Amino acid sequence: MDEDIKTTAEVIEGDVFPRMHEVHANPENCPGPECVPDRLKEPVAGKSAAQWAYERLIMYIRNFEEQLDNEHEVAMGFVGGGAGVLRIEGLGFYDPDIVTFYGSDASGVRTQLIQHVSQLSVMLRALPKPSADVPANRIGFRLAAELEKT
Repeated sequence: MDEDIKTTAEVIEGDVFPRMHEVHANPENCPGPECVPDRLKEPVAGKSAAQWAYERLIMYIRNFEEQLDNEHEVAMGFVGGGAGVLRIEGLGFYDPDIVTFYGSDASGVRTQLIQHVSQLSVMLRALPKPSADVPANRIGFRLAAELEKT
């Protein structure tokens, strides 16, 4: 039997369930689909664009943090304009189409970015943690744990 032949149900599932594929020069930087939380393996149907973007951003932030040393934290660079960098301290969404980032800029000023999902373009960056006396903040792991609870 040809392995490429699919039932109607398999074809429909392929269009409904999320897919992920990445390739990196260093295979250790490519966690792959096995690192995806169970919540992100659920069908996309029924999720708003905002919720779907929020959940995937959490995965990317957590995976980025896994590659950081203890002296750096995740931050987000703003694409377009001169707004600078936001140290990510929180993330949220507002259905159907808004994603919100909470944090502080390089000088410690409280900052919030509210963005429509159609304009979403995020660059994750590693910033030195603000104080050597405290452990690095790992927001991605807290967000992923919260995602698994809900």
